[in-house]
Amino acid sequence: MRIVYFTHSLVSCWNHGNAHFLRGVLRALAAGGHDVVAYEPARSWSRENLVADGGEDALRRFAARFPTLAARILAGEHVLDEALQGADLVIVHEWNEPSLVAAIGRHRSRARFSLLFHDTHHRAVSDPDAIRRFDLSAYDGVLAFGATLARVYEAWGWAGRVHVWHEAADTALFRPPASKQPRQGAVWIGNWGDGERTAELEEFLLAPAQRACVKLDVHGVRYPEQARALLARYGAHFHGWIANADAPDEFARRMFTVHVPRRFYTQALPGIPTIRVFEALACGIPLISAPWEDSEHLFRPGEDYLTAKDGTEMEAHMRALTHDRALAAQLAASGLARIRARHSCDIRAEEVLRIAASLAPARAAA
Repeated sequence: MRIVYFTHSLVSCWNHGNAHFLRGVLRALAAGGHDVVAYEPARSWSRENLVADGGEDALRRFAARFPTLAARILAGEHVLDEALQGADLVIVHEWNEPSLVAAIGRHRSRARFSLLFHDTHHRAVSDPDAIRRFDLSAYDGVLAFGATLARVYEAWGWAGRVHVWHEAADTALFRPPASKQPRQGAVWIGNWGDGERTAELEEFLLAPAQRACVKLDVHGVRYPEQARALLARYGAHFHGWIANADAPDEFARRMFTVHVPRRFYTQALPGIPTIRVFEALACGIPLISAPWEDSEHLFRPGEDYLTAKDGTEMEAHMRALTHDRALAAQLAASGLARIRARHSCDIRAEEVLRIAASLAPARAAA
């Protein structure tokens, strides 16, 4: 099968978490014998910021880390005929320009490929007009990264054509460390963003770590001066951008990590975790979560990870994982087993192939 994916960027993971998942899924599909290619624009804010933070070497490191992935530049809509030639399945991410989304839909009307729109963000509830600007009239369906998001699309008339396709861990990259090096302190890898979880980060990460006397290292982008000052006030060590491919090494050195979901994923779209949950558990590092409703039962709270209802309970969990090695080992083993059984990119590749197969009869009759 020839599979074509249109993304904001495959090369850059700078504030672009979808790249993590996309790399793993495309690699799994290619390993399964499929002809897979991703297209991205010549200029994107993620790629430009990647180069600004990591230099041109960051682009070379991507090629070295992911030699089997093909990332081609889409230099204008006029090359779509070539990009879509012979395609069987085309997936278009929602970070693309509306003009491109519509143009691919027009090509679909005179071709035989199945066409899916992939949504991995909260804009459908936080800025629905932005999503409604997309012309999806020629699309066969929507891939939504959670059931609550799928229900939004169903309310918009996509009932029977929206498929829940969760993110997952690229277990070829995110896996437990080979060596049993000593672990120290805690790590949080995440972007500051637009104030969507500032209060939560202070209550569930910074203050408990300080009270528990746990050394805390923080990695991420889009931290304004006031955010860096807040980290410093709590004694956290800020390191700036980290390439996603380097995150497993960072997890391997730490005793635990923390999940602090953005407000939209606790209120408007409950049940959707950040991809860092999948990746951390795949690395065999214990995880503590701030309040988050796992409404789809992706994991087993208390077994795969610990939950904290407030900062006091978070502090207690941090102290426990610092001193109770048996508890830490039990959580790590359980979370890892859950990822391998249900939430790897290999599994997601199989899922999207089943979705594509379900669309094929309808396309053949069209």
